[in-house]
Amino acid sequence: MDRRYFIKSMAGAGALIATSQLPALAEDRPAEFPKRGRYERLSLSYATVKIGLKKPFSVLHLSDSHLSATYAGEDEWKWGQKETRTRTFGGDYIVHTGDLIDYQSEANFDLVRKYFGDKMFGSLGNHEFIHEKWKDSYANEKYKDGTRRQLKKVYPFDISLHSQVVNDVNFVTLDDVFGYVTKEQVRQFKKEVKKGLPIVLCMHVPFFTENIWRATCRFWKTDGPMTDGKLPPATGDYLKQQEDKTTNEFIAYLKKEPLLKCILAGHEHISVEDQFSATCREYLVAGGFLFHGREVMFI
Repeated sequence: MDRRYFIKSMAGAGALIATSQLPALAEDRPAEFPKRGRYERLSLSYATVKIGLKKPFSVLHLSDSHLSATYAGEDEWKWGQKETRTRTFGGDYIVHTGDLIDYQSEANFDLVRKYFGDKMFGSLGNHEFIHEKWKDSYANEKYKDGTRRQLKKVYPFDISLHSQVVNDVNFVTLDDVFGYVTKEQVRQFKKEVKKGLPIVLCMHVPFFTENIWRATCRFWKTDGPMTDGKLPPATGDYLKQQEDKTTNEFIAYLKKEPLLKCILAGHEHISVEDQFSATCREYLVAGGFLFHGREVMFI
């Protein structure tokens, strides 16, 4: 697939693209990625969300492309990231629910500016905030404050919470890149609910159900397969969602909100889905660097 043309065809980012406008597959190997084979193309899974719309439509949900570009003159750490991470993630020019870029660099920021426009739409991931060698202690608002102003200049939407109405469906993007939400985000989300439209929540880190957590642990487990089916103890973002009072209460609120119809997330590099509430199903999509995506039809 000609990914430069693919990007320019997009009507939305991080969650939104008019899939009817996707170009046909190119027969030749993409010139941008000469080491990749001609059959290394976007692999789609499919889902249908029933809302009761007068005008059904489809969106393409993509996540975790981890673009790894660095200019000459940028620091040694970023060049090290470029060399090591590019071997892992490749260089697909796609957009999604977070981790569009693997780390902050002027080269990556220029890619963001190039491929986002007035019609683009998306959410940030934890890697959008990474500007130095990562430490777990950085996963807080203070760390994000260090480059938040710069990111606001680069991304053409409200990186904390943003909304866009498409065919009478309210797509709301949320910054939950370290597993938690803030009281201000909860307040803003409740304002969106007052619009009275069905809501699709798009964010980087999923709100874990037991089945999504089990699938996550199966994928990332390094000491052999899980065979007993037991639920692994909560750690990381899942534990934070249980222990952070604001986030825990927000998730409980969402489970009772009938206007919430769908959650689109990424971060875990797996494609998995589960029922989040009586009215909402949650979909995670595997990494864009693996050529994964999901076409979601809303009817």
